[in-house]
Amino acid sequence: MHYFVTGATGFIGKRLVKKLLERKGAVVHFLLRKESEGKVAELREYWGAAANKAIPVYGDLTAKKLGVSSDDIKKLKGTVTHFYHLAAVYDLGADEESQVAVNIEGTRSTVEFARAIDAEHFHHVSSIAAAGLYEGVFREDMFDEAENYDHPYFATKHESEGIVRKEFKGAWTIYRPAMVVGDSRTGEMDKIDGPYYFFKVIQRMRQILPPWMPAVGLEGGRVNIVPVDYVVNALDHISHKTGIEKKCYHLVDPVGYRVGDVLDIFTRAAHAPRMNLFINAALLGFIPRGVKKSLMAIAPVRRIRNAVMKDLGLPEDILAFVNYPTRFDSREAQAMLKGTGIECPNLNDYAWRLWDYWERHLDPDLHIDRSLKGTVGGKVVLVTGGSSGIGLAAAHKFAEAGAITIICGRDQDKLDEACKEAKAKGYEFIAYPADIADMADCDRFVQLLVENHGGVDFLINNAGRSIRRAIESSYDRFHDYERTMQLNYFGCLRVTMGLLPGMVAKRKGHVVNISSIGVLTNAPRFSAYVASKAALDAWTRCASSEFQDQGITFTTINMPLVRTPMIAPTKIYNNVPTLAPEEAADMIADACITKPVRIATRLGITGQLLHALVPRVAQIVMNTSFRMFPDSSAAKGDKSAKPTLSPEAIALQQMMRGIHF
Repeated sequence: MHYFVTGATGFIGKRLVKKLLERKGAVVHFLLRKESEGKVAELREYWGAAANKAIPVYGDLTAKKLGVSSDDIKKLKGTVTHFYHLAAVYDLGADEESQVAVNIEGTRSTVEFARAIDAEHFHHVSSIAAAGLYEGVFREDMFDEAENYDHPYFATKHESEGIVRKEFKGAWTIYRPAMVVGDSRTGEMDKIDGPYYFFKVIQRMRQILPPWMPAVGLEGGRVNIVPVDYVVNALDHISHKTGIEKKCYHLVDPVGYRVGDVLDIFTRAAHAPRMNLFINAALLGFIPRGVKKSLMAIAPVRRIRNAVMKDLGLPEDILAFVNYPTRFDSREAQAMLKGTGIECPNLNDYAWRLWDYWERHLDPDLHIDRSLKGTVGGKVVLVTGGSSGIGLAAAHKFAEAGAITIICGRDQDKLDEACKEAKAKGYEFIAYPADIADMADCDRFVQLLVENHGGVDFLINNAGRSIRRAIESSYDRFHDYERTMQLNYFGCLRVTMGLLPGMVAKRKGHVVNISSIGVLTNAPRFSAYVASKAALDAWTRCASSEFQDQGITFTTINMPLVRTPMIAPTKIYNNVPTLAPEEAADMIADACITKPVRIATRLGITGQLLHALVPRVAQIVMNTSFRMFPDSSAAKGDKSAKPTLSPEAIALQQMMRGIHF
């Protein structure tokens, strides 16, 4: 038996051809662009077919009679029993012009070609989108009843189906698959579509929130999801049955799921926080369409919407279909499949495979150049306080990645030693002595950077001072607050504001500010330090808003406790789990690569939520830790005394890993 297939290289078509070739004596002719001739060997290998079983026919979907040569038309005339038309645009986000060209004009050309070769039976793979946004149950024998199909995807699917019904004079059958996802046995999928659009949101929830924390989900209409293996098996079986001429079959899940159910199923598959509370998206329907249109005409509103959608990885039109109103009756298809063992599996049983395959192969982040070299190679990077600790570890990473790495510090000997280390490893630092706490010296340093390097591309504001001392021990030490603010806030701002004009002129630049977990948890005994970092955080939020449209981005890192010389005077920290400087440097590198607004640990975020939701409880928790952990010997002015901790304090240390006590 001879078959002809368009869209044979597509996700469904490729698997259908493989299925057809399993039939005895099957020969499949498939449409292929001439420029894709190199794919033939790979396709035949996938299908396990010899050259005389899988035969390419070169042409173009958008050309008259598919652009197939007259010689090929003569060879095929009267030989094709079953003609399958699968080539189409299956993408909500595709532009209208391409959808019309492929879905409508492409179908018209295909029908014309099928008639030219006298194909016996034309099988058109349409979509449930042909029903538009029909209110209620859409049966398999319904077509003209479709409504609300203004969207280009719905409109072109509906019209292409109409072309087959009107223009193909022989036997035709139409199949309307639901939203097709990956293989239920392997999870394999070729693109992000349908429910996959929400996977990034679910992944971020998992990264930010602990798994036990309840989350808020979105409830909407019903969505119908089917795995590709079910579609292929059902299509293959039904298309070879008799009595199917001029009929339509819904290849859908007879059960169907509400949007909230689907989100909940995939959050479980991803081991993300469960969505226990749902907001009904139907509430948005009370806003008149004219009001929505007027709001979208306001530039700031449009920019906010686009930014949110882009950040969440959602296509522009996805929210319009959250309240999908249509359910699909599939009794005819189910009757044809009865007793065959071909049935749509339960989404709960294979959702984990879809998630696993997406996270391993389709996650957009996998295709971003995650190497630090790809981000900073050849760029100018300044690390303040780069002669030791976190700054030095970060500087090594940048230099290894090929960045022009500049470090600064007050101690010339430490700078020389850092440069010596870099040279021994095969790269170099450019070191400048500078006192960031001295405003005049900041100005001199910035001028040098502009003259010698044309400014910087990445600024890492790492230089800082930490003081651990209770307020009640600081009544006569107001200078602690002044000197901490001078370096951590004013010095940082002086350098940043000196370099920002150059970044604005180039319309690109990234600033990483090293803040503290203490800003999120309001750590006791660190009032001077936390206040200075909180001031920097607040300034950064304002600056981020002002420079958002000028290509300048900012990242705040709420750094947990790190083993550096800065914490050495506090001997209690000898028993506290801390990050290595290299681990902290990894966080800085990630800030430069992905450029998030904030990087924080789960503990820090939990502390912030606690202070926001139940501030009194948060205060009691922090006060308990405050009373458990005394001032260090250095803070008391007695450097000889050994720190002692109660068993309760040691237990709390282990419970709250990495927090500034």
